[in-house]
Amino acid sequence: MRIGCRAEKLQPSGSSPLYVHMTVQEQKAISDGELVDRILDGETGLYELIMRRYNQRLFRVIRSVLRDDREAEDTLQESWVRIYEHLRQFASRSSFATWITRIAFYEALSRARKERRWTALEDETGEIVSHAAERANKPTTPEELAIRSELRRVLESAIDLLPDVYRSVFLLREVEGLSTAEAADCLELSEEAVKTRLHRARGMLRRTIEMEIGPAIPETYLFMGERCERTVAAVFARIGAGDSRSKT
Repeated sequence: MRIGCRAEKLQPSGSSPLYVHMTVQEQKAISDGELVDRILDGETGLYELIMRRYNQRLFRVIRSVLRDDREAEDTLQESWVRIYEHLRQFASRSSFATWITRIAFYEALSRARKERRWTALEDETGEIVSHAAERANKPTTPEELAIRSELRRVLESAIDLLPDVYRSVFLLREVEGLSTAEAADCLELSEEAVKTRLHRARGMLRRTIEMEIGPAIPETYLFMGERCERTVAAVFARIGAGDSRSKT
């Protein structure tokens, strides 16, 4: 993938996108490869269909790096412009979806590194500080407090569903932080029994929590509606502005 080379720029269409006149079935049936070929042949309005097809995926991968919605949206626009400018360099050695996802990921990574958010942080002793510790030192926002409260509710509900013998072990070991030996002494159990019950308690909790939050996982970091429309419009505007400047 030779992203660094300068590619011939496409001429964005000023008319309404061609895909608007397609049925939903027709939109789904047309492959990425065919879309790329037709865009390169001048049907540049179809680039909007590609954007809408992959906006959410690219936003999510960018958001996973930057951890900020606004910056992720800005970087998504940069990624789409970059993809557009280098569309002729796409080779079918990998899928188009893989190619553009890789570009978006490295665009986000580059931005994070420039802002020194993708480098290892060290404390005063030179020890590496984890992201969890880094975030723990930052002020908590009302949104984060609300999320933390909801997570606590889900966890407490799951713990309450544990059988008594498992719940006691889990609370002493995981919540109170007792050692295996200390928990065994408190409950008058063998250390092996404590280990077994703790393992089973974790498994039960995992299954209960997955049942509770599982349906919500696909809805994480949705990129639809107004944000999708805004990104599409902004990218097309920037592509047009870039071409105009190159002609002057």
